[in-house]
Amino acid sequence: MKLMRLGEPGAERPALLLPDGRVLDAAPVTSDFDRRFFADGGLELLRGAVEGGVLPEIDPAGLRIGPPVAGPGKVVCVGLNYRDHAAETGATIPARPVVFMKDPSTVVGPHDQVLIPRRSTRTDWEVELAVVIGSTARYLDSPERASEVIAGYAISNDVSEREFQLDFSSQWDLGKSCETFNPLGPWLVTADEVPDPQALGMRLSVNGRLRQDGNTKNMIFDVPYLIGYLSQHMVLNPGDVINTGTPAGVALGLPDTPYLRAGDTVDLAIDGLGRQSQTFAPA
Repeated sequence: MKLMRLGEPGAERPALLLPDGRVLDAAPVTSDFDRRFFADGGLELLRGAVEGGVLPEIDPAGLRIGPPVAGPGKVVCVGLNYRDHAAETGATIPARPVVFMKDPSTVVGPHDQVLIPRRSTRTDWEVELAVVIGSTARYLDSPERASEVIAGYAISNDVSEREFQLDFSSQWDLGKSCETFNPLGPWLVTADEVPDPQALGMRLSVNGRLRQDGNTKNMIFDVPYLIGYLSQHMVLNPGDVINTGTPAGVALGLPDTPYLRAGDTVDLAIDGLGRQSQTFAPA
């Protein structure tokens, strides 16, 4: 299934995109795709409603697409998780996942405007595979158990301000948690539709110029490993989002460091997960 949320910020309605392009209203099953929805077995209820033909069709024309998950409790990010990205930034290949947190309020829709912070000179892009947790995960002891807690996958743009991130603090949070810095979506594609999350092509263009062209097969730590590792250190709750890292091609690692400016447009795509497009503007 492909879950999506339609409507203005704060007033989105849950919906479901079918393979034939029709969109169904999921409101008869849930008021939103939030933590409670996942914790209460909402995905199975939704599948039953689709099979039973009880969800009315809606016309999405003209409706904003919001992030596919409402109010995630936390956004956990993994840095330097692609060998080529670590190399381009001059970083050592990490022996264990590099973990940091991102303010959940940064999550916005896949086509929403992204704001360049005031006094920013080094705003950067990062196409990433996002994993959404479907059930509580703590102290998982195998890749199989880790895979069982995945609700689905989405595209994430882990927007970063490099000066804030690298020069202003020994931690990365300042450069990662600026408002609008995590476009997510357009869909949450359920795990059953992504048989191998380590075989997804991913691309990002800036003003029509291809900057990132990678594949999730090049992750240093794969998705089940990341979930299992994180579950040893924190409880992952339904609706939490994990950003799993970005391949080479970010502005920080390019010779001319072409950081984003107001008016720039960034387009992202991951195989099977849809597309995003954002225009950047001053905060």
